[in-house]
Parts: sequence; structure tokens; C-alpha cells
Amino acid sequence: MKVICFGPGPKFKGGISNYNTALAKALDQVDNVDVDIVSWTNQYPAIIPREFVDKTSKNDFLEGTDIAVHYLLNYNNPLSWRETYNFIIGLKPNKIIIQWAIAIQGIPLGYLAKKLSKHPDIEVIFDLHFVIQKEGSSLDNRLTKRAIKHADTYITHAYKTVDELKELLPDIKAEVNEDGKRAVGKKTIIKLFHPIYSLFKEDKGFDKEAFKAEHGLEKNVFLFFGFIRKYKGLHHAIRAFKLVADQRDDVSLMICGESFWKTLDQSKWSTKIKTFMFSIAKTIFLKKSDDEGDYRPLRLVKELNLEDRVFIDNQFIANENVPKYFQTSDAVVLFYEYATPSGIESLSYNFKKPLIATAVGHFPETIDDGFNGYLAKANDIQSMAAQMIKYLEHPLDPQNVEEKTKHLSWENYAIAILNQK
Repeated sequence: MKVICFGPGPKFKGGISNYNTALAKALDQVDNVDVDIVSWTNQYPAIIPREFVDKTSKNDFLEGTDIAVHYLLNYNNPLSWRETYNFIIGLKPNKIIIQWAIAIQGIPLGYLAKKLSKHPDIEVIFDLHFVIQKEGSSLDNRLTKRAIKHADTYITHAYKTVDELKELLPDIKAEVNEDGKRAVGKKTIIKLFHPIYSLFKEDKGFDKEAFKAEHGLEKNVFLFFGFIRKYKGLHHAIRAFKLVADQRDDVSLMICGESFWKTLDQSKWSTKIKTFMFSIAKTIFLKKSDDEGDYRPLRLVKELNLEDRVFIDNQFIANENVPKYFQTSDAVVLFYEYATPSGIESLSYNFKKPLIATAVGHFPETIDDGFNGYLAKANDIQSMAAQMIKYLEHPLDPQNVEEKTKHLSWENYAIAILNQK
């Protein structure tokens, strides 16, 4: 069986790149399955002022495999869209799994999916990381519908996404299952999960106590990890931690991740031009309340006099440096304002870390309050702080995390996609 994983290749930053790479590796380990990754060269309009390529990581997640990566599709070059289609057809795939994570990609992916859907021997699968976008508008919904309507099969990671899919495509005729069995005469929606990342391995030689001593970290360490985006609620996490730190002197907070919109040299004219053009586009397509241009949550650390209680590594974290932060922490905070299944959640489970999260999106599906994590009320700083305190007073056994998530393997995920028992 020939399978293509379409999405950002391993040279790109972020969770979707890691996800697509991990999926390809999982499928490649199944007998009689041959996998290629077909990737973007540029995923977004050229005016977006951000660096998307990972220029710091040294680890090669595909080392030891024979998975080929083909960087072909350029959002800004329609000629590359047809070139990508022709290349995919030349590989003669049985299945193509398209990573869907942002509505703006609906134009090139809609073109690609529509042409591929005309080949009855190719199953077009959309792996939906969202349907109704976090910062969604009517244009986002139209772009999403334009692309994903051409799928034969959908993968979702939560029933919330299933509901959103039915809302966006109300006339869809589809069957929903959790085992991957394909419906006859209808589309199939496979409700799965976000598998636990196994790309990142525990560093057996890491000295946790030495690291804590070096950086002035206290006995109990909470971790915020990943791209700093407004919807992820770092501003809530810092304010909640302030309430906890005022009550206890044995706590620290680590903030490790890159400010999403501050990845380019702001002094360069090219950056200034992109920023100006992007600001105009945002006024047209984005609600003012969703504009993250002035989002500066790290300023709260100084404003709240937390400099000696908070450790900050405000940059993209290279793959090889990820384990030390999770190994140092005791629990991970995910005080999201709204959520679809989170790569950071999966990464936390990989290191058996309990989660302290808001009860939004899918989190109530994956977190059993008091077992593998604690759930706080959304947009309620007092509730968030109370759950952090509860964790300190009633720590959760890492084995609980392992027990809750033991079925969330890439192997199980791959079997459902391939519909092989």
C-alpha cells in the first residue's frame, strides 16, 4: 500500500510538522506500507511576517527510516500546485492524508483535493486539527468548506470536531466510528485522538536537580510550553501563578517557547514591509479582538514582581532541548481560552506529566479531574490558582497519566487509518 502524508515536512517549526512526521513514521512501520511525505515549500501568503523554518534543531526525526520528503507546494505559486498534483499522481498512492490546520490554506489545498478526488483509486483523507477556526470568520469557514468537502474520509481527534464538521457541512452523509471501518456509499468520519508523541525521548543523563539549582527553581515547578499565542492563555497562567506564589514559597513557573509573531528581525526593511501589508490584511479579515500583534504576556512577570519565581526561555525550543523542560517540571498548565486537541497535551503525556487545564474544548474528554489532571473554569483566575494549589496539596501519580493514555499510541492510530486489524 502506498500512502502519502501531506503536510509540513520536518524542516518546519511547530506541532503540525511534528505530527505529520510522527504519522509518517507510524505508518511506515506497518508491514507492506510504503510512505512518502509531500510538503509545502511555503505554507502561507508571502506577506505573513514570521519565520516558519526550524533553523535550530539538530535531531533528525526521520533518521533510520527510508521515508522520502518532497518539498513542492508553494502557497504563492499556483504553478507549483499543479506540479504537486502531478507528482502525487506519479507516486500512484492508495491513500493521501492531508493535514488540515488553518483555513487560509483552503485555496491551494482545495485545488489539490478537488483534482485528487477525481481519482477513484485514491482515498482522500483530511486529518482535521480543527474545523471551526479559533479566530474564525465567515471567510475562514468558506475556505475550510472549499477544501475539506472533497474528502472521502475525515479524521477527528475529538467529538467536538465531529460536531463542528456536521455544522459546517450540514448535508454531509457520513458514518462516525472509532475503529476506521469505511462506510459504504457514504463518507466516513473516524473519531480518533491526538496520539502521544514518541519523537521526544527522555534524557537519561539529565540532572534535574542541578538544572533547578542553576536556574533558581523551587521544589515544585509548573510548565507553560510552546508557541505563545493569546488563545493559549499565558496571561491567565502568569496571573494565576502570582496568586499561588503569594501563598507558597516552594513554587516556580517555567515559560518555554517562542512569541509567535516575533520571529523575524524587526529592523529589516523586508520585515517592516511584510508587517505593514499584513496589518492591512488583518483589518479586512480579522476581528480586532483576535489581533495578537500587541499581545505581550511576558510583561506581566515584571509587573507582578515575579522575576525571581519565573524562568523564561523565550525562543523556539530545539527538538533536542525539549526533554529537559518536561523532565524538570511537575505539571503542565494549559489555561486555554478555547481548545482543539493539543500537541502540548500529547507531549506532556509522553513525559507522564499531569495537566492543569481549563475545562474547554476537548479537555474534559481527555482529562479526568483528580486522576490525570485538574480542570479549572475558563477565564477564571481564582479557579486556575485553586487547581494549581490543589495539585500541590494532592499531587497526581504519573502512573495515572500512563494509565489514562496507554491506548493513545501511534500504532493504534495508524491501524485505524489503514483499517487493518
